[in-house]
Amino acid sequence: MNQPVELQPDETFVLNVGPQHPATHGVLRIKMEMNGEYIVHAETVVGYIHRMHEKMGEIKTYPQFLMNLSRLDYLGAMGYSHCHALCVEKAAGIEVPKRAEYIRVIMVELNRISSHLVWLGAFIMDLGGFTPLLYTFQAREHILDMMERITGARLTYCYIRFGGVSRDIDDQFIQSARDFMPYMRKELVKYHKLVTGNIIFKKRLIGMGHISPEMCRKYGASSGVARGAGINFDIRRNEPYSVYPELEFEVPVYDGCDNMSRYMVRMDEIEQSLRIVEHALDQLPDGPVMPKKAPKNIKPPAGDYYQATETARGTFGVRLVSDGSTTPYRMKLRSPTYSNMHLFDEACKGLMIMDAMAMMGTLDLVIPEIDR
Repeated sequence: MNQPVELQPDETFVLNVGPQHPATHGVLRIKMEMNGEYIVHAETVVGYIHRMHEKMGEIKTYPQFLMNLSRLDYLGAMGYSHCHALCVEKAAGIEVPKRAEYIRVIMVELNRISSHLVWLGAFIMDLGGFTPLLYTFQAREHILDMMERITGARLTYCYIRFGGVSRDIDDQFIQSARDFMPYMRKELVKYHKLVTGNIIFKKRLIGMGHISPEMCRKYGASSGVARGAGINFDIRRNEPYSVYPELEFEVPVYDGCDNMSRYMVRMDEIEQSLRIVEHALDQLPDGPVMPKKAPKNIKPPAGDYYQATETARGTFGVRLVSDGSTTPYRMKLRSPTYSNMHLFDEACKGLMIMDAMAMMGTLDLVIPEIDR
């Protein structure tokens, strides 16, 4: 648990972590006031790579902005594109073929698994272990190979279109995805033996980095951060969208409020994403992947629209204000990582710096998604 700090006059000093530091997972600066090795106060400083995506969304046409979404969270890009497409389709009244929506979910969940694999490998490396990174990236390569065949990209996808997807999946993809399921489950067993049961790992995580449910609500935290604090909230279940209501999966929730709980939530989410992909493949309907008359000039009626989805980082939202033209009047992107990150300033007080870095790893930050 966080240790109380007895502040002695004139004994504190300021320590800068970042903005270029591997433990910050991007260009993030943390200004820390230290008393010895204990943190008295911390301030996260963002904005070093701000790229004005929201402003670009207001000067580009709707199709032109599609490629921007995958540049937010480059590890879980498909989920962000999905949210944006759903919002514009809701606003413009575009109907999506059932097969296309199933394919979207399959791709989003595969992308969620690959994102969690990167998180797992990088998190263990933050704690001083290098070997698991090699295993997780090896498994991730299988997903990237599958997705590259269909989308043409391995990281920043522009696969989802308004009304569907750019290309149908084929029998080879379906077979590769089915073969991946038992392989990934064996890998999960290996990860648990290698990492979860490791006594050094457990000492670093259990009871450390306390984040309460009240703190999660205060900052608007989501994803494994909130579910690791006992909050059973997942947009896919609480505000169902796409074809998720037709698929079987559980929402992993742990109430330990510590590093281990957040770790276990994401490990269990990998298994649940495998279940979703399996079920979606079993129920995959025939049909087109784009409407017969795919819209080219998209002009949603004037109004205020919002759509939220559950991405690998948490609840992502797109607010679209339309004035009836081919470009949005206002585009606002709700960043899950931005909310999760601001917990750190309060939650790290009293921690030793090495334990604070471990806690930051459980927040699963992707800084370009914050500096959108």
